[in-house]
Amino acid sequence: MMSGRAKPILGVLGGIGSGKSTVAAAFARQGCAVIDADAIAKAAYDDPSVVDTLVGWWGDRVLDEVGQIDRRAVGALIFDDVSAKARLEALIHPRVHAERARLQDQFRADPAVVAIVEDTPLLLEAGLADRCDALVFVDAPAERREARVMAHRGWPAGELQRRERRQASLDTKRASADYLIRNDADPAGLVPQVRDVLSQVLSSDSPDPPRR
Repeated sequence: MMSGRAKPILGVLGGIGSGKSTVAAAFARQGCAVIDADAIAKAAYDDPSVVDTLVGWWGDRVLDEVGQIDRRAVGALIFDDVSAKARLEALIHPRVHAERARLQDQFRADPAVVAIVEDTPLLLEAGLADRCDALVFVDAPAERREARVMAHRGWPAGELQRRERRQASLDTKRASADYLIRNDADPAGLVPQVRDVLSQVLSSDSPDPPRR
């Protein structure tokens, strides 16, 4: 991990449906600023030039009922097409990275912000982990994660496992983390865990914070 910044950057890791954004929101309530990569990507897809480009590639089938990009439709088109995925990433990722850098500069200059939290679904896969001062793994049982994505995203049984096969394994994510937060009970139980992790990160003078 990188060290020596006045404001540490915490990266949040975990499986799909583990509650990474919920944990990031809990950090926000403790004075952290959150960089929500999914929200940044959504804004990039809403850019008229991006809409025009994607329609030029794939036609109106990538549009929803109001003429905006249907990210699920795009995701289905590229899921098994490596070249299409690479072309899409070359279009979207520079926009996301530029906005992330802008937000980091903004948050570093804000005296009210005590730390910056990266809520990025593919933190390891995107090569962003080494830019964080500490990594936090959100642990949740597989059955709870699957129930969440079925209820909140409408995924059928087995879809979570199919998608996770395209990501770094949970064992790899867990082993890469400096801290572990359990999200397997009442959301109120996250608060003391988040406070404890943040306290340790902010008080740590060592390059590598202690593992939890």
